[in-house]
Amino acid sequence: MPDLTLVIIVIAIALVFDFINGFHDSANAIATIVATNVLRPRSAVLLAAFWNFFGAFVFSVAIATTIGKGVINPDIVNIYVILAALIGAILWNILTWYYGVPSSSSHALVGGLIGAGIASSGINSIIFSGLNKILLFIFVAPFIGFLGAIIFSILMMWVFKNKEPSRIRWLFKKLQIVSSSFYSLGHGTNDAQKTMGIITLLLLTSGYLTTFKVPVWVIIISYTSIALGTYLGGWRIVKTMGIKITKLTPFHGFSAETSGALVLLGTAHFGIPVSTTHVISGSIMGVGSVKRYSGVRWQIARRILLAWILTIPVSAIIAGSSYFIIKLFL
Repeated sequence: MPDLTLVIIVIAIALVFDFINGFHDSANAIATIVATNVLRPRSAVLLAAFWNFFGAFVFSVAIATTIGKGVINPDIVNIYVILAALIGAILWNILTWYYGVPSSSSHALVGGLIGAGIASSGINSIIFSGLNKILLFIFVAPFIGFLGAIIFSILMMWVFKNKEPSRIRWLFKKLQIVSSSFYSLGHGTNDAQKTMGIITLLLLTSGYLTTFKVPVWVIIISYTSIALGTYLGGWRIVKTMGIKITKLTPFHGFSAETSGALVLLGTAHFGIPVSTTHVISGSIMGVGSVKRYSGVRWQIARRILLAWILTIPVSAIIAGSSYFIIKLFL
């Protein structure tokens, strides 16, 4: 059994990842509502942080179970593997945040687990059935968000086609507060569970749990950490998501957030870890495409897509390298 002090340190590092996840991904929940001037930035992050935390009391822990048991074989996991995986995910998050690139904290953690697992026990440590599902939804989730946002936008345009533009704008400003809250609930539900899964896996493999069951205190601290990160979130990625991809109105923001939230809550129900970044990016591109093809700045979209492709392999390389370094000193 590892020293309790080391376990506590790794739990703290997992919470740092969770905080950075909220900090990095705050743009997912607030970019549209800030870009449309419906709420001031600080009010928007406070709203998002509240609904991030509220997710702790609403949904199951299916995604936490997938992360903890469905990416690498739990039998080969030890505290050094988990520490290396967290380092890989944290460093990638910091790098992409610095350059204002919306990337996936979820996939960074998956990449970290893969790299650390291979460094520890070889390729056979990977559970390919679980990994294939995650890799598939790198493309499926944003496509569903994209398509859903288009369909939802067209439907709303048909419903309100005879209404005065000024009245429509006022209505969708109010509705966007609802849709942003809905999306933030899905964001917290998805992303905090990754950290819950990692901490529970750590406790299991360190001998402090006998079965993979997420303790209540782990749920609370994980949701608290991501909510605090969201509240203090950085604005670099907000500019990319809310301004650079396409020009948004309250109508478009409402359509993108509603479509994205439905994807997140649906995948959370089935325990599929998806990227909230991918989903909302796809949804924003979808509403931009409804206006016209040139309504989306596809050069920015290609840059985001490149980050999506690189996230898992680069995080894996960093984590694998970190594992070898950790073993030299611990």
